[in-house]
Amino acid sequence: MDDQIQNYKSAIEAILFVSEKPVVLDQLKEVFPELKPAQIHDLVKQLQEEYVNRTAGMMVVEIAGGFQMLSNSHAAAYIREFYKTKTKEKLSRPALESLAIIAYKQPVGRAEVEVIRGVNSDGTIAHLLNKGLIKITGRKEVPGRPFLYGTTKEFLEYFGLRALEDLPKIEEFNQLGVDMPKIEPSEDPLPADVPMEQESSGQSRMQSGVILSPQGEGS
Repeated sequence: MDDQIQNYKSAIEAILFVSEKPVVLDQLKEVFPELKPAQIHDLVKQLQEEYVNRTAGMMVVEIAGGFQMLSNSHAAAYIREFYKTKTKEKLSRPALESLAIIAYKQPVGRAEVEVIRGVNSDGTIAHLLNKGLIKITGRKEVPGRPFLYGTTKEFLEYFGLRALEDLPKIEEFNQLGVDMPKIEPSEDPLPADVPMEQESSGQSRMQSGVILSPQGEGS
């Protein structure tokens, strides 16, 4: 009997682990029709207590009428560090060049980035948007009203910058082995009447690094 109870409990644990949403007792009842709701509830509670007693990295929490397996809050700092390492990606030279132009000239349009770089930058800008390092800040008041781009908070986190004022001088790019085109920092702030556009939905959340080179890596 004890083995059967343990099997039930292990199965419930697996279901909670794979479910992205809280699992309600009615759902578990469909999986274990031979058990009464009270028995299922007791098994979940036992599982919950076992995680608490061994200070596990996971915990079973009652949420919105169901149960969900979540990471324990005491591991939050380690999880954040893990995601910094996991999501950190070495930037290619074209991406670094385009990002530098946007950082120093923002708000800036794609056409201006391409004039400075001398090559098409559609794919590079799309990649930077997906990584959450840049965002659409508005539209330029010219025919066609092209998008204007600027850097994000994730950009500062990725490169370990407190604020945009901490950006290095252009000459320092040479230390990274990147031959940067001449960029004159923009002195014109984004006009107040330029409508703000939504940020890319593909923003990543955890990134870190040092001056224009992710921590522990060259770019």
